[in-house]
Amino acid sequence: MKLFSSEAAHEYGSYTFAYANYCVREAGDMLADIYKAGFLPYSGARGIKDIFYMARSARVALADFEPTSENRRIAKKFDGTFTKKRIPFKDFEITEAFLVFCLNYFGSRHGAAVMPRERLETILASGIISTVIEYRKDDAVAAYVLEVGDETMAHFWFSFYDLSLTKQSLGLWLILDCMRDAKAQGLAHYYLGTVYGEKALYKTNFEPLEWWGGDGWSNNFELLKTYTRTDGEHSIAAADKWK
Repeated sequence: MKLFSSEAAHEYGSYTFAYANYCVREAGDMLADIYKAGFLPYSGARGIKDIFYMARSARVALADFEPTSENRRIAKKFDGTFTKKRIPFKDFEITEAFLVFCLNYFGSRHGAAVMPRERLETILASGIISTVIEYRKDDAVAAYVLEVGDETMAHFWFSFYDLSLTKQSLGLWLILDCMRDAKAQGLAHYYLGTVYGEKALYKTNFEPLEWWGGDGWSNNFELLKTYTRTDGEHSIAAADKWK
């Protein structure tokens, strides 16, 4: 695992100098070690592979995971609704229909600029996706999940689903369903991605939650809520030099 930093921003008056931290996955590196060190896979540029960025992220320790009352409420809405296939990525056929389904979801939900076709193709060519989970209802595709994982961990990287279900908390149920699978497989951790801004607080519906604070994993939930609710005060329009 090769580490490097890239200058991002500075405020000389207060002697504040910011650097973005990255790592490069090298031959023999375990994904679990990269995630444990606070890194997530980078997919922001065409052709990028094996680059990971450090950010405030969240994970659940699966040995102690039990559904909360909110988890159980969501489970009642969707359990038994879909048929599911967990397909090893090497066996998954990337069709035009699949690409269009994913792009339509992101375009309508987040804006086309967030997930252009080139970025989706970069993600699919990243070499780290382990599993595609396909959900169907009445023989029609309802959702896809792209999961990264190895023998000890998994990461809910991206999901794409039927737009008619976006206001019914299907996204939360997909995480819950995949997390239950991960626990049944005996994995140690399930990673949920970044936790920035109040819109990310839905990820705190899972317990026991840990979050990366730059130098280790913390279970200080109140501090995490404080950070996410004040992130807007610390946001700046800047890109680091590497980007």
